[in-house]
Amino acid sequence: MFSHLCAAIPELCILWITMAQIAGQEDREKTTALKDLLSRIDLDELMKKDEPPFTFPKTLEEFEYAFNEYGQLRHIKTGEPFVFNAREDLHRWNQKRYEALGEIITQYVYELLEKKCNMTKAILPVDTTEDEATSFIYLSPDALSNPSKLLVLVQGSGVVRAGQWARRLIINQDLDSGTQIPFITRAIEEGYGVMVLNPNENYLELEKPAIFSPLPSPTEPSDEPAEKRERKDDKEGKKKREFYEKYRNPQKETETERIPVRENGSSEEHVLYVWDHFVSKAAAKNVFIMAHSYGGLSFVELMNQREMQVKNRACAVALTDSAHNIWLQETSKGTQDWMQQHCSNWVSSPEPLDTPLDPMLPDCPRVSAGTERHELTSWMSFNSIFRFFSEVLEAKEDEEAVETSNIVTTRSSSLKNKHQDL
Repeated sequence: MFSHLCAAIPELCILWITMAQIAGQEDREKTTALKDLLSRIDLDELMKKDEPPFTFPKTLEEFEYAFNEYGQLRHIKTGEPFVFNAREDLHRWNQKRYEALGEIITQYVYELLEKKCNMTKAILPVDTTEDEATSFIYLSPDALSNPSKLLVLVQGSGVVRAGQWARRLIINQDLDSGTQIPFITRAIEEGYGVMVLNPNENYLELEKPAIFSPLPSPTEPSDEPAEKRERKDDKEGKKKREFYEKYRNPQKETETERIPVRENGSSEEHVLYVWDHFVSKAAAKNVFIMAHSYGGLSFVELMNQREMQVKNRACAVALTDSAHNIWLQETSKGTQDWMQQHCSNWVSSPEPLDTPLDPMLPDCPRVSAGTERHELTSWMSFNSIFRFFSEVLEAKEDEEAVETSNIVTTRSSSLKNKHQDL
């Protein structure tokens, strides 16, 4: 029996090797098929599996949130702050929910501007036609008529709209730090007229009509027999259908197109347009400008376009973590010199508030905002900015008083000399 087993061993070895080769070939074919299927799937699409619909509440009450007496957003039932991850492992849905809440916050801030601050909308362009895209700014009742002081507020870029510095702060911290309301109310109390610009409201967004994808082009002819090729295509097609059905995308995001607002299609255009049609026509003798982040870049671009006008009308400019760059924006030497005398930039820094910092470029002085968080620089610099405005105005009025006194003295001396001659 042992001799028979020994004789059979070579044949068993050959059989095992053959079976292993067949199994290996099948594994390779399965691996190749899986790789092919995976290469045709967008991983982002896989993550959308089992997403709830993008239908969200339309009001704060429906969201079950409200602002408390401290201006903090809290859940009506639990009293807890806003929770971003309402559903685990559904980041896109959570982000869409956050954005929906942000749109409600935008309308809420508009209501505060109108009801709490008594401001009104001015539609842009000023000569708009019935069917074109429009934007708007907010004006205090005396924004154009105040003979003394006018404050112009310019926010940064992004989703924020008129009256906001940072949506994140409004939702996660409070209204005071995230909105321009404290600046507006204090400015009005101190006798300023106020203009609130809206540099990110520069397009009308319309939904695109659905476009159906064309049928795939026919593949190259193959040398395989037609019957074999059909069986192979049917098999692969079934696998693909099963795979896509399992990981199908249950919802598509709406595709939109943006129609720019005439002469207000960017932050830079908007600031220039408001200067030409509102600020330059205001009665105020002293114009003060506060600009955050990209708003600072838009202000410098305004100086490039209207240098002499800005120099003649602007008394002081407060920037917070400004994004401007005098070299990339190719500002003139005259603009740089003027900014050194009339501007101050409160930047994110670990140093205490108002600590002078080394200048990075030969333009406006840089001081610490007392925070390392970019979005908080405006709120942290609140008192310092108004003190800066007051000091500049006081110095200007003292200088004008001296000049007036000199003129009176000169005229008096001249009249006295004439009297003596007579």
